[in-house]
Amino acid sequence: MGCSSSKDSHAPKIVKPAAVAGQTPCGPWLKSAEDLTDFPVWPADYQQSLTCKFVTKEVWEEYKDKKDDCGVSFKTCIISGAQNVDSGIGCYAGSHSSYKTFNKFFDKVIDAYHKHPPTANHTSNMNASEL
Repeated sequence: MGCSSSKDSHAPKIVKPAAVAGQTPCGPWLKSAEDLTDFPVWPADYQQSLTCKFVTKEVWEEYKDKKDDCGVSFKTCIISGAQNVDSGIGCYAGSHSSYKTFNKFFDKVIDAYHKHPPTANHTSNMNASEL
């Protein structure tokens, strides 16, 4: 007795909405970053991700056609959250350069998730005897 197929069993049950000019509906129908042709819009019941929260129209317009120094596009950084609308965070920096190139987005995500604003300093104490 094996387990039944789990493909998409935990995926949100949403239907692709009708096209709206100037918008790309987010959901599992997006197959690649190139599918983000217009401002991404998350379904009403799935707007909890930090990507949804911080990809504002202003951020989108500034970064939609940009790539970082390693050639990673902003769309590549956010496609995971646009496809998986039930994500908590929904983004990945494609390279170290992504954090600087797309700082108006990533600074907010990092602050919201780690409570570490861009003005804070990170300090490490590698001396185990002081811990």
